[in-house]
This record gives sequence, C-alpha cells and structure tokens, in this order.
Amino acid sequence: MNPSDNQHTPAATKPHVGHLKIIGVTIFLVAAGIVIYGISSRANETVALKEWTDAQAIPTVAIVQPSAKAGGMQELVLPGDLQAYFSAPIYARVGGYLKRWYVDIGTHVKAQQLLADIETPDLDQQLEQAKANLETARANEQLASITARRWTKLLATDSVSKQETDEKNGDDIAKKTLVAAATANVERLRALESYKHIVAPFDGTVTARKTDVGSLINAGHDSGPELFTVADIHKLRLYVRVPQSYAAQIKPNMQAQVQVPEYPGKNFTARLVNNSQSVSENSGAILVQLEMDNPNGKLLPGSYAKVQFTLIADPHQVLVPASALIFREKGLQVATVTQSHHIVLRNIQIGHDLGSTVEVVSGLSADDQVVDSPPDSLSEGDEVRIAQSSANTNQKTVSVEEKKL
Repeated sequence: MNPSDNQHTPAATKPHVGHLKIIGVTIFLVAAGIVIYGISSRANETVALKEWTDAQAIPTVAIVQPSAKAGGMQELVLPGDLQAYFSAPIYARVGGYLKRWYVDIGTHVKAQQLLADIETPDLDQQLEQAKANLETARANEQLASITARRWTKLLATDSVSKQETDEKNGDDIAKKTLVAAATANVERLRALESYKHIVAPFDGTVTARKTDVGSLINAGHDSGPELFTVADIHKLRLYVRVPQSYAAQIKPNMQAQVQVPEYPGKNFTARLVNNSQSVSENSGAILVQLEMDNPNGKLLPGSYAKVQFTLIADPHQVLVPASALIFREKGLQVATVTQSHHIVLRNIQIGHDLGSTVEVVSGLSADDQVVDSPPDSLSEGDEVRIAQSSANTNQKTVSVEEKKL
C-alpha cells in the first residue's frame, strides 16, 4: 500500500458528510411543509363544510305579494233558491171520494176555477137531517109564539096567573133560540157542502196533482198529501244566505245578477227587498229575499240559481293564495319576510274563501311579503332565502285570480 493514499482519505470523507446533512434538512423541510399543508387544507375544508352546513340550514322560500282588489269593487257569488211568488197546497175541507178532476199539472188556472169535485154522501145526509130539524124547530117556535100571545091576552082578564103567562113567554123565547141554532147548523153544513167543489185560490199554474178518481178523501192537512198545488209564478222570490261578514253591505233595492243552469250564459236581474234581520246559528249567514219578474214563465220555482252581488270592496282587504295559510295553535296565520330576510308570523282574519285564494280582512297589507306554501318547521325569527323566480310566479298567480273575480 502506498502511504500517500492513507494520508488523503479523511479529506475526501468530509464533503460527503456535509452533502448528506443538506439532503436530510431538505427532506425534513419538505415533510414539514406537507404536514403543514395537510393541516391547513383540513382546517379550510372544515370551515367550508361548516359554512355549507349553515347555508343549507337556511330554508329557501317562495314569496307572494298580497293583491289589493282592483277598481274598489268585488263580486260576491252565492247559491240561491227560486220560489214561486205564491204557492198554495190545496187540501180537502170535507171527507168523501174524489168524483172527478178537471185540471192536471202544468195547467194555467184562474181564481175560483173548478179543479175537482168530491162525493160526500155522509155530509149530504147530515144536511138533510139538519134541514128537518130546522123545520121541527120552526113549528115548535110557531106554536110557542101563538100560545104565549093567547096567555098574555088571558092575563088581562085575570083568567090565568102571571106565573103561567111568564112560563109561556119564556118557552116562546127558548123555541126561537132553537130555531136560530138549527138555522146556524144548516148554514154550516151548506158551507161545508160548498167545499165539495175544489177551486183555485188565485191565478196560477197547477204544479202538483196527488189524487185521482175514486180516491178516499179525508179532511184536513194531517190526513195525507195535498190534492193539488197551485203556484203563481208571474214573479219569483229568490232566497240567498249571505255570510255574516257581508251582511252590512247588503242593502234593500240593490240589484243582483242571476244565472240558472237551464239558460247558460244568460243573466236575469233580481232586486233585494228584505232580509231576516238575524244571523242563523247553524250557518252563520243572514237570509235575504230578492224578487224577480217572470212574465213568460221561463224561470221555474224550486230551481237552483247562482246569484252575483257587486259590492264595494274594503280597501284594507287583500287577496292571498290559500296555500299561504298556516293553521297552528295560535289560530290562522301567514308568514311574512322582513327586509333582513327574517320570518314574522302574522295573525289574520279571512273574510271569504274564494277557492284558490282567500280574502284577508285584517292582519295583512298589500306591502307585506308573504311566504307561499311555508314549511311546517318555519318559526318566528327564522332566517330565510327568497326564491325570486318562484316569488314572481306566485305574484302572477294572485293577479290572475284577482282578474277572475
């Protein structure tokens, strides 16, 4: 071995060791950077996840602007019942058998026109007996009158006592009373005899015939159905039940438009004449009566009618979709959104349910932003996002409903 080689070995090793140190430091720094980056990324992801979770916790709602009623007028459409101006069920006043009828349903009759005849054999015999009793009473009264006059003349000559004369005069008075009673009985039976002929009480139309030839007829309305029904339909009465919230706006002489199913698209005019002046406990409505002319008999009594009133709208009333209503323990509410996008629950009172929309008479104004189809979890003070496109769509829907009204 060359001694000079052993002398150079330590000098060659020193640079190699320094290079290894640099590499080690670099690896350490890279590893530290990776760890720091990983921790930083995880922290950023955690923050982002929290922000996303918080954002998802804020519900997105559609809003609608309450719509005020245009033109200051509103239309109130209600069902009604058409009735004849006069309608009389005709019952028998005497018993017997129906001998003949002369008119049938749909026949136009005049007042006192004969409708039917009744055979009354029992009544006829009672009348004959009453006539005989009257003749007997008259004969007895005539004899008593002659006797009383004779005894009065005899009293003047003291041929009879005053007591006996007074008795004869009293008997004459009693016999006269019996004649009056017998006469009244005959007249009563003759009046009953006149009821054998069934006549119309007024001009009108026969709307029902519930008897036939040979039928047993019992007197009175508790003994069975009426024989005939006569109705006067030259005018009709129209009865409508108006909700209590509109009672103050229903005035006498106001006009209403009437439609009936048999004449689609045709309007008839009716005039309000009176109302019941009381609210029904069962329906919460007031009964109003209207009258309408029916000279041609086109409208039929008993028909269903759709009655449309034009009323002055309350400027404080607004329309909202029925889907915006909230039914909770505090009563009927709607959810409104503030400028800071927080929920405020409003207690409201509705006036009339129009189907897809309702009238709100208190608790809401046209400037409020109302949540449409609010989720059940929505509470007072909750923060929300507003879906602008849905809000615009809902606002258009309310406008369309208002035009339909």
